[in-house]
Amino acid sequence: MKSHEGKLVPFRLDPENPITIGPLALFDYYFEIKRQQEEAMRKALPIIKQVHDEYAGISGRRYGNGLIDAYRLEDAEIAAVCLGSTAGTVKTVVDELRSKGIKAGLLRLRTFRPLPTEEIKNALANVKAVGVMDRACSFGGFGGPVFHEVRHVLYDLQTRPHVSNYIYGLGGRDTSPMMIHQIYKDLQQIVETNRVEKPVQFIGVRE
Repeated sequence: MKSHEGKLVPFRLDPENPITIGPLALFDYYFEIKRQQEEAMRKALPIIKQVHDEYAGISGRRYGNGLIDAYRLEDAEIAAVCLGSTAGTVKTVVDELRSKGIKAGLLRLRTFRPLPTEEIKNALANVKAVGVMDRACSFGGFGGPVFHEVRHVLYDLQTRPHVSNYIYGLGGRDTSPMMIHQIYKDLQQIVETNRVEKPVQFIGVRE
């Protein structure tokens, strides 16, 4: 692990030796700086996968491919997309649904920026209905931030799945398996009717 971590470089900000850093960029170079930042983010995608593989070789533990973690998506007809610890609860529900013959799956995003667009597209290309779970709300907008991104990525597919948004857990509210079942039940109905009645829903809120 020591070789994987690399050498510790002391923090640049030292109170014993104060410095001033001027982050100001004026209009003559600001645009170019931002363009370079975008390019750097894109180039980070293969680096993230590389470092993930290096860590897996040392620890024996893998987390998808470092960018996404696809769970039982090979033949899935309905799938949820989420980030973070919620995926553990969703996996349990997926297994329960699979035991009943329902072809459910899960896509867990392990990297949001840079967004692994091709990986998302390939993982969900054959799914009929996708439920994107957001633990954030873009007030006054159309759904949450993850929903915006996933919907946009899937838009150009020749045969694209229906995509709906489920906002949950705001303020740290617990997310129960029953709530996840509700999402998959809604996705089943979307497949049956070939229609999304409510593109954005709030799950587990008192209304």
